[in-house]
Amino acid sequence: MRITDTSDLWWKNAVIYCLDIETFCDSNGDGIGDFAGAAQRLDYLAELGVTCVWLMPFYPSPQRDDGYDVVDFYGVDERLGTLGDVVEFIRTAKDRGMRVIADLVVNHTSDEHPWFKQARSSKDNPYRDFYVWRSDPPPDTSSEVVFPDQENSIWTKDRKTGEWYLHRFYSHQPDLNVANPAVRDEIAKAMGFWMELGLSGFRVDAVPFFLETEGIDGHTGDPHDYLRDLRRFLLRRSGDAVLLGEVNLPFEQQIEFFGDAADELTMQFDFVTMQQMYLSLARGDARPLAHTLTDRPGIDPDSQWATFVRNHDELTLDKLLDSERQEVFEAFGPEKNMQVYDRGLKRRLPPMLDGDPQRIRMVYSLLFSLPGTPVLFYGEEIGMGENLAAEGRLAVRTPMQWTHEESAGFSSAPPGKLVRPLVEGKFAQDSVNVVDARRDPTSLLGFMGSLIRRYRECPELGWGSFSLIDTPNPAVLAHRCDWEENSLFLFHNFGAEPTEVSVKLKDGDVPDGGGILTDLLQDTMADIQAGDEMQVELPAYGYRWLRVQVPEVGRLW
Repeated sequence: MRITDTSDLWWKNAVIYCLDIETFCDSNGDGIGDFAGAAQRLDYLAELGVTCVWLMPFYPSPQRDDGYDVVDFYGVDERLGTLGDVVEFIRTAKDRGMRVIADLVVNHTSDEHPWFKQARSSKDNPYRDFYVWRSDPPPDTSSEVVFPDQENSIWTKDRKTGEWYLHRFYSHQPDLNVANPAVRDEIAKAMGFWMELGLSGFRVDAVPFFLETEGIDGHTGDPHDYLRDLRRFLLRRSGDAVLLGEVNLPFEQQIEFFGDAADELTMQFDFVTMQQMYLSLARGDARPLAHTLTDRPGIDPDSQWATFVRNHDELTLDKLLDSERQEVFEAFGPEKNMQVYDRGLKRRLPPMLDGDPQRIRMVYSLLFSLPGTPVLFYGEEIGMGENLAAEGRLAVRTPMQWTHEESAGFSSAPPGKLVRPLVEGKFAQDSVNVVDARRDPTSLLGFMGSLIRRYRECPELGWGSFSLIDTPNPAVLAHRCDWEENSLFLFHNFGAEPTEVSVKLKDGDVPDGGGILTDLLQDTMADIQAGDEMQVELPAYGYRWLRVQVPEVGRLW
């Protein structure tokens, strides 16, 4: 059997794990996570099967937006460690077979950044054009603000110079002028700096806003040219580095950010599919998700979708219709304090599903079986919950729960001195933690480890072609992934009732002379021929992974 060399596109079947250094593990007892503590937990991530760690912002910051308000693109927040600690973290990860990427936050800076302090000092300061200004009063832009509970315009007047500066997000985060070649050079230098320290790429924050040049006087040209320039720069420094982009747009607009020649973003988060998944969960009907997967545009083989159950921000539902969004709210966040910005939820999956272990496992089986690269948010693997008392997106950015001790093994400091409050109630650390989960063979952690191993053993999922399988039951999502001579058939029941699906295997589905049918999640095998039917039994919220493959001596699965 021909095997394609996949080593240079490592991210096609990677397992990406997002963590926030300040909430992951505290090594010195000050109540704040740090790089030294996170490095001590890398063995845990390697054992889980993680192949790439994504670091949320760790740069110096006044912490008015959880580190996304950066004051130095070349530094490390002193609470979290030093540059030496970062290098040691990256080296330790690589020793254990894991790559590291980090947030690239270059749409804006903090208003305390030295560039902006210079820019607002006078209209003729050399750094003035690092930002976007206007001298005439702006129109009403209240409909364009990202955080409607905090801002009512994307322009704020600077008292000293009397002009307005642009900020797509908070007013304390002025937007950089990416049309300025000097700004582009600074961004490239910052990327190059971190690449030299060992990063394997970047998760690029707020890409559509980053490339937005409307409102910049005198700017001409295609802003996508700049994204292509960044990709070329990245690949000159490291040929297998990635740009993983946050592009929350409809598919027809999102596809543009891969580039016509797969020369812009390497990967993009699939926000549309994630939102339709929640609609399917709310309805117990797989059809919204199935239709979306069918509509998902084809991409170059050197590009990839990144799939996820929830990310580090709010669980946005902004691409659903108003009525659809309300359905999801009613099912998974009926109380106002569970919702945020009237467009999303500030919840994690286990509380949304009332802790139902079968349903939770079905969702993660689905995540790892969808075509694309799965991304986990720290704590998902053990079933962590949220703290609804926390403001906005901080509800899901609570300290990692390592043990059942009063500070969850995150820190030796008492709970009152932790950087964030812990989760309380049913999903608190006395019920949900790593130590107890590792001792329980039936735990979600054990299941996630098995899923990751199976996913890593199935190149069909990261590399293969995707197609839906018609089934008479609307609650069942059935699809297949084909790669080289193997086919993977995947079934997920969104319904609360058991069901059975029958799939007849055609000539092209089975190798000449017959094949082997393996149930990858139940470790059973059987001979199979073209014309045979697979009778797939699915319990309520059930899931099955069935592989048809060429018989081979020595094959382990």
